[in-house]
Amino acid sequence: MASGSKKGVELGGTKTILSVDNIHNFFAEGSIFTELSWAEFYQEEGLEDQIDTFTTKDYTSVREDPEALTSTIITSLNNIMNERRLFYGILDLECDAFMNQNTVIPGLKLDPEVINKLLIAHKNTRDENLFPDITEDDRGIRKIKLKFQGTHEKHLHFYGSKLEDIADRLRLAQGVATGIVCTSRGAANLYIMNDSIVFKQDETAELYIDGENITVIEMGIKRELLFPISWFRIDIGLTSLKSLELWDEIKDNPRLRSVITQYDAYISGLVYKKYKNIASTEKIGKNLEDDFYDMNPEERRKALSDMAGAIRELSKKYKE
Repeated sequence: MASGSKKGVELGGTKTILSVDNIHNFFAEGSIFTELSWAEFYQEEGLEDQIDTFTTKDYTSVREDPEALTSTIITSLNNIMNERRLFYGILDLECDAFMNQNTVIPGLKLDPEVINKLLIAHKNTRDENLFPDITEDDRGIRKIKLKFQGTHEKHLHFYGSKLEDIADRLRLAQGVATGIVCTSRGAANLYIMNDSIVFKQDETAELYIDGENITVIEMGIKRELLFPISWFRIDIGLTSLKSLELWDEIKDNPRLRSVITQYDAYISGLVYKKYKNIASTEKIGKNLEDDFYDMNPEERRKALSDMAGAIRELSKKYKE
C-alpha cells in the first residue's frame, strides 16, 4: 500500500501472486513487478498539489523475463502447497494518488465527477497521513487488516471454516474484480466497483457498476470516515495466470506444466476429501481413493462434479 504526506506521495504499482489460508488470511507469494517512486510536491503556496520531483524508491520485475516469471510461478505454487494454502489469484494495485481524471485499472470506468471527488479526498488522506496501519507479528511478517465491500463481496470472500470448503469454491473460479481501496480506522477496505467472476465453466457474468458502493464511498468521504488510497484489480483462480503478458510464451514450459499438474492434484484432493467426508456414511470401495488419484486432471474434475451433484441430490431427497 502506498503512503504519503503533505510533502509528497508514493506513486507506482505492484502485481503479486496471492494465496489464501483456511482462516481467510491472504499472503503475497511472489512479486511479478513492483515499481514505486516518491513524488515530492512544490513547497510554494498555490502549488502544494503539483509534483516537483520524482525519485525512484523500488523497481523489480519478472514480467518481461520468461525464465524468471516461470520460476516465480513455480516457487509460489510449491510454497502454497507446502504451507497448506490455496492459489487465490493475481492482485494489481495501482497507486496514482488519484492525480488524474483517468482510472489506471483496465476494465474499470467511473464517472469523471466521482474520480474528481476521489482526487480531492486523497489530498486529505495525505495531509492527515490516514493510510492503513502496517503491523508485524512475532514471525516478522508484515500485515494489514483488509476487508472486501460490495454487492458481490461473496465473489471474493468465500465462507467456510476449512481449507476444503475454500478449495471447492476456488477450483472453478475465474474472472476479474476491480475497485477502489479506501482506508478506515487503520484498515484497508477493498470496495468492489465491478466484477466478472463466475464459478461454472459455462457461466457468463453480467456487466455492472456497483452504484451502492459508490454512494457508500462518497458518503464516507463526506463524513471523513473513508479515505481513498489506490485502485485494485484481482484476477481470481488459477486461470488468472492467463492474464500475464508472457503466458502464451511460458505456458508449455515442462517445469511449469509439471507443478500446475501437481497443484491440480493437490486442490482436487482437498475437494475430494470434503465430499468423501460428507458421504462417509455410505459404503465405498476401498480402492476408490487410489482410483481418484490415478485419474488425469479432466477426469478428476468430472468426478468431483459428479460427487457434488450426487450429494446435492441426496440432501434434497433427505429433506423431502
